[in-house]
Amino acid sequence: MTGLRRELGVWGAASIVVGTVIGSGIFLVPRKMVLETGSAELVFAVWIFGGLLSLAGALTYAELASMMPEAGGEYNYLKAAYGPFWGFLYGWTQMWVAKSGSIATLATGFFYYLANFRPELDRTVFVIPLPLGAGGAPLDVSAGQLLAIGVILALGWLNWFGIRVGGGVQVAVTALKVLLIVWIIGVGLASPSAPHGATALTGARGGVAGFFAALVAALWAYDGWNNLSMVSSEVKSPQRNLPRALIFGTGAVMVIYLLTNVAYFRVLTPAEVASSDRVAAVMMQRAIGPWGASLVSIAAMISIFAALNGSILSGSRVPYAMATDGYFFRRFSVVHERHAAPGFSILALSGWSAVLVLSGRYDQLVTLVIFPSWILYGMAGAAVLVLRRKMPNVARPYRTLGYPVIPVLFVGVAGFLTIQTLLHSARESLLGLGLILCGLPFYLFWNRQRHAALGDRQ
Repeated sequence: MTGLRRELGVWGAASIVVGTVIGSGIFLVPRKMVLETGSAELVFAVWIFGGLLSLAGALTYAELASMMPEAGGEYNYLKAAYGPFWGFLYGWTQMWVAKSGSIATLATGFFYYLANFRPELDRTVFVIPLPLGAGGAPLDVSAGQLLAIGVILALGWLNWFGIRVGGGVQVAVTALKVLLIVWIIGVGLASPSAPHGATALTGARGGVAGFFAALVAALWAYDGWNNLSMVSSEVKSPQRNLPRALIFGTGAVMVIYLLTNVAYFRVLTPAEVASSDRVAAVMMQRAIGPWGASLVSIAAMISIFAALNGSILSGSRVPYAMATDGYFFRRFSVVHERHAAPGFSILALSGWSAVLVLSGRYDQLVTLVIFPSWILYGMAGAAVLVLRRKMPNVARPYRTLGYPVIPVLFVGVAGFLTIQTLLHSARESLLGLGLILCGLPFYLFWNRQRHAALGDRQ
């Protein structure tokens, strides 16, 4: 039986981290962070704190990834630490809502930025005469949605040709993205400084509540560093390269985010940052004129494109891993003989993500699963502690720096975000939990089939 091949080097692995983390967040969240904290100084404190927390997660996952360099990432860690049911819940969530919804959101963001140049993308192409739209109305389908679907399917087709092709594209597009962002940073740092007579923004929430509200936004912008663990079985020399790529990639993102914000606040006052949901475009327009704002849209599109490719590449390995273990549809476990890629899993994830784009409901779905997803992320981080006791003799090529403080810190953050989500979105959180538990009958069916097959072999 054909299996996956280890063809992804350390730079390809690091590009998955950087490419999937840096999407549209750096262009959007500074506004919310200023509105919550009220000052540039506190925004930088939040970025640093959020970066260190993400680095704590990367350090924690580095031990797990080097210990279990297999496709599926958190699916394997949860399965090993707590049993197959918890791994299944994670994989089920990723396939049907979390990863597919994230891909749909990224593709839609891509067409939103492209619409700055081609406004006709907002035009309705046809109407589906079924009560699928808002409030039970017919569903309008725009040209931009069709473009977003085309981008998803094109990248799915590209990744069907294997990790060497998909990884090569990831390296190239991530490098281009980083160069453009570095250029934007350079323009900002070389521009005249804005008058900062009043550094505090009046009307901001401020205090501890404002700090942690801004932290949630920052952690959303840092989200995605864990995607590398999903393709662990295709990384060369995983015991060495996985920890390096996780730690270097997360650290590089933190530096890029901080320098980008230095550029923003050099050119713009906190009040100006707070008044625009396109802070990078406003900064570039102030610095070099209208064409600078157009350049930001291009940079954002390239950034989103890299995040899309990395999400499809990595996310498709989760249902593949589940199917290989017998906990998902068997077809997902098939690996293409020539390309050594889980072709059906890639195309199925891409196809379902495209359906979510068409439905227009992906944002609501992602919101619904934030609560249960962070429970599972926290459990995956805690797996380091559990497996140190449960499997003490298994080789650990990399051991988490600062153990057990670092893993406990990461688990504490996951717990905090879970509680905050439940307190502020109780209805959505409980609905999301119910949505995920809909997979329980499927788990029971596949678990029964798996045990029956094992019994027949004996």
